[in-house]
Amino acid sequence: MSETQKKKQKIGLTVKFVESNKREPGYYADGKNLYLRVTRTTSKRLPETHINKAWVFIYKKDGKRTEIGLGSFDVVSLDKAREERDKYNKQLKAGIDPLDEKQRQANEDKAQRAKMMTFQQCADAYISAHRAGWKNPKHIQQWQNTLAQYVYPVFGGLDVKFIDTGLITKCLEPIWLNKNETAGRVRGRIECVLDWATAHKYRVGENPARWKGHLDKLLAKPSKVQKTEHHSALPYSEINGFIDRLRQQDGIAAKCLEFTILTAARTGETIGATWDEIDLDAKTWTIPAVRMKAEREHSIPLSSNAMSIINDMAAIRTNDYVFPSTKKGLSNMAMLAVLKRMDRADITVHGFRSTFRDWSAEETNYPNHVLEMALAHAIKNDSEEAYRRGDLMKKRCLLMEDWAMYCNTPRLGTD
Repeated sequence: MSETQKKKQKIGLTVKFVESNKREPGYYADGKNLYLRVTRTTSKRLPETHINKAWVFIYKKDGKRTEIGLGSFDVVSLDKAREERDKYNKQLKAGIDPLDEKQRQANEDKAQRAKMMTFQQCADAYISAHRAGWKNPKHIQQWQNTLAQYVYPVFGGLDVKFIDTGLITKCLEPIWLNKNETAGRVRGRIECVLDWATAHKYRVGENPARWKGHLDKLLAKPSKVQKTEHHSALPYSEINGFIDRLRQQDGIAAKCLEFTILTAARTGETIGATWDEIDLDAKTWTIPAVRMKAEREHSIPLSSNAMSIINDMAAIRTNDYVFPSTKKGLSNMAMLAVLKRMDRADITVHGFRSTFRDWSAEETNYPNHVLEMALAHAIKNDSEEAYRRGDLMKKRCLLMEDWAMYCNTPRLGTD
């Protein structure tokens, strides 16, 4: 080695020295076990000899010489190579073999990558795990579509353990005010997926998508936002598709909701219905005054579809209630739970009375007083009040049969 090269060894290498292409093959020391390794490659495909320069860390441990590559000089700078050198020297001082530690870290990283799950992978796994419990294929499609549209573009490919509140709000804020019902469903679905990931130990800590005590402090309350949406009642043109989906739901509450829709009754009237109020021969349901809002007895003619539900419930009768729970009737929340399960929290049970009223006004020629009597509304007009005496049962029987038929008939251009 020349005197100039020896000097370079003492003061360390320079960037200019490293970048020069006029280096002879060999090892050029920077000091403290760091070397620039220079080699030359000749090939028939290359018109000129190619010079290769790379950083290496060379050390001896237990009499064994070991060389660790740090990367080529055009990728790893001199400063970065020195940082790596210092790290390895510290390991040597601590009695750690740098090569063994590097291999251990590589194995650990590989294991971590194997255990890594992106949010989208977790969502797919969650949907697969619950697919059997979701009877309606549209429910699965709704999950997939909303996540694909609103969530995956933000953090679908991110490791689920790194998802935080900031990412959740980034998804929700753009749609929280103008699509609040949709945003609410998206939030709930993210929460479910993250809970699944936590249960499977793909992440730890609190769920950043939880509402109570967390996002409720950052986003406007749905009740405040939804007041401007006016979506409590289902448009009557959509009733057939809704009924079709409803009939795919299991449980007594789903039967109760369909009966409520077919009879245009109130929630409390239906869940409180008892068998002594049902006349199977006359096909009527007579609600006593004590259970009516207007405190007046109200008889409802039962359509063939409504009677079919009554017969189904009679076959599984367990107590005095037509739609039983354990020892009594269903709770006030039972039918709302069905709507929530169907991802229709944007409508209410009571709203179906409006659906019926809109249909009857727009699509039938029945007189207003017949429609009002079907809804058991108090009639303030004296002349219309006189019709109460006749009960209008024949006309209302035709009306309710027409309503049931409309609910059963698919609309053109709808699913």
